[in-house]
Amino acid sequence: MRGRERFSRLLDATADILADHMDSDVTLAMVADRAGVPLPSVYHFFPNRNAIFVELARRYHEELAELARQEISPAPRRWQDLILVRQTRGRDYLNENPAALRLFMGAGVSVEVRNLDLRGNTAASKTRAQEFHARFECAGLTDLEYWLGVTFGLMDGIWAISYAEHGRITDRYLMEAWRASVAYLRTYLPEDLPLKSASDD
Repeated sequence: MRGRERFSRLLDATADILADHMDSDVTLAMVADRAGVPLPSVYHFFPNRNAIFVELARRYHEELAELARQEISPAPRRWQDLILVRQTRGRDYLNENPAALRLFMGAGVSVEVRNLDLRGNTAASKTRAQEFHARFECAGLTDLEYWLGVTFGLMDGIWAISYAEHGRITDRYLMEAWRASVAYLRTYLPEDLPLKSASDD
């Protein structure tokens, strides 16, 4: 139990430091000092700075995945609105966690963090496709998960511009990402997807 608590405390300290410092400026000594943990104990968990960044990114993706599974009330009746609600929730989470923004949107992101982010987007696409199938009649939309995955790439690219310019994801760039996602999906989806009836559950 003590080991897990120390592990979590080190991730918390890293998040606090990343909120105010470039990732290239962060050292394990800084993390140890912020967490109140001896430096050798930090090396016990993390052999280098990037290892702790990867674990912090993993925790953020787990929390984002949980957020993506939370119910929306009232439930959107149009797929375009569902996309907007989900993207807004994701944007709000990232803006509330500046370390996550730096890890996922910053220019200095490592290959390991980037790959973890891409795997997280793949999992999120599957969750989003399951939600579409649960809410709407999606017969014949065999590539829905793939199409939704592309929207995550569009969204991330546009949000990265916002982060570079403003240090956060602004309302304007949130809407630009939504418009780009909807415009892309309209090349494959009808404007109105019928809602599933209660008898389909």
